[in-house]
Amino acid sequence: MPELELLVRQIRLEARNVHSYELVHPQGAPLPGFEAGEHIDVQVADGLLRQYSLCNPPGERQRYVIGVLREEQGRGGSRGLHQGWRVGQLVRVSPPRNHFALRPGARHVLLLAGGIGITPLKAMAHQLQAQAVDYELHYCARDAQCAAFADELRSSLDPARLHLHLDGGDPSRGLDIAALLAAERREGTQVYYCGPAGFMKACASAAALWPAGSVHCEHFQAPDRPVCDGAPSAGGFTVQIASSGLRLHVAAQRSIVEVLREAGIEIATSCEAGLCATCKTGYLQGEVEHQDCILGPDEQRTHLTPCVSRARGELLVLDLYIVPSFDPRAAPRLRRAACARPARPAGGAC
Repeated sequence: MPELELLVRQIRLEARNVHSYELVHPQGAPLPGFEAGEHIDVQVADGLLRQYSLCNPPGERQRYVIGVLREEQGRGGSRGLHQGWRVGQLVRVSPPRNHFALRPGARHVLLLAGGIGITPLKAMAHQLQAQAVDYELHYCARDAQCAAFADELRSSLDPARLHLHLDGGDPSRGLDIAALLAAERREGTQVYYCGPAGFMKACASAAALWPAGSVHCEHFQAPDRPVCDGAPSAGGFTVQIASSGLRLHVAAQRSIVEVLREAGIEIATSCEAGLCATCKTGYLQGEVEHQDCILGPDEQRTHLTPCVSRARGELLVLDLYIVPSFDPRAAPRLRRAACARPARPAGGAC
C-alpha cells in the first residue's frame, strides 16, 4: 500500500515534553483501518524516518493519533516533530503496520505501561474494552505531569481497570511489578508491556517464569546486548548476495547495513537498532546472532535485521537480488528477494 499524505489537524500538550499529533485525510476521506499495537512510519524530514504507535481507539477511521516524547539525547526524530510540525501542514506516513498485536483468546489481559510506553497500550485498552475482554491497565509515571493521556484514560476506560502508579522518581515507591506478575500468573492470562529501559528490564525479570507465548513486549530503545560467547563476529565475517555472488567483508564494529550501503546497495532502514523491522531481510545460509527485539523465533530462522544482526560463522548468504540493469560501476540498487512482509505480527514476544 502506498504512503499517505495526511494533514496535521491538531497538536496537544499531553504531559511534560509529550505532544500528541492528530492526523487526518486532507479531504476528509476515511483512513486505512488499524488494530491495537499498530504503528506508522513517519517521515520527519528527508531521510529521517521514525515509527510511532497509534494510540487512539482502533475503531476510528477518520484520524490517527500518535504521542511523541521529546528526547533531547535521541537521534533527532522526536525533536524534529516537536520543533518542525505545525497544525495545517501535510506530512507523509506509511499505512499502519503491526509488530505488537493482541493475541486472540485470552481470558485476562494485563497491560503494563511505563512513561511514553502508554501509547500502544492505550490503544489496546480501548480495543479490549470495546470487545468486552477482561483486562487491567497499570500505568507507571514519575508524577501527574508526566502521565500522558491520563485524563482521557480516566474518562474513557472503566475506572476499576485503570491503575495509575506515581513514584516521584523513586521506583521503590511505585508498582511492585514482580509481586503483580507473581499474583497474576495463571492459565489464560496474557501480558503486554512497554516503556523505558529500566521498566522493560524489571518486567522481563518478573515475567521470566511465565509460560512461553504469554508475555509480549515492544521496545522503544534497544536494551543492552551482551556479546555472545564464542561468536567469531568480533573478528568480522563475510556476507554474500545470493543472486550475484558478490561478497563483502563486515569488519568488527561495522553493521551489515553500513557495508551494504557503502557498496551502493540500498536497504530501507529507520531505527538501525533492531526495533522496527524496516530493514528485515531474508538469508539462505549461515548462523545468525540476531540481536534484534522485533522478530519472533519463527522469522529468525529465515530473516535477520542487518542493522544489528551478526554472523556466528564466517559467511552469511543474504536473500537479495539485483535489478537486471545492475552495473557494478554505477551505484547499484538491490531489492529484497522476499519483499512482502507476512501479514501476521512480526514479533515483540519476549
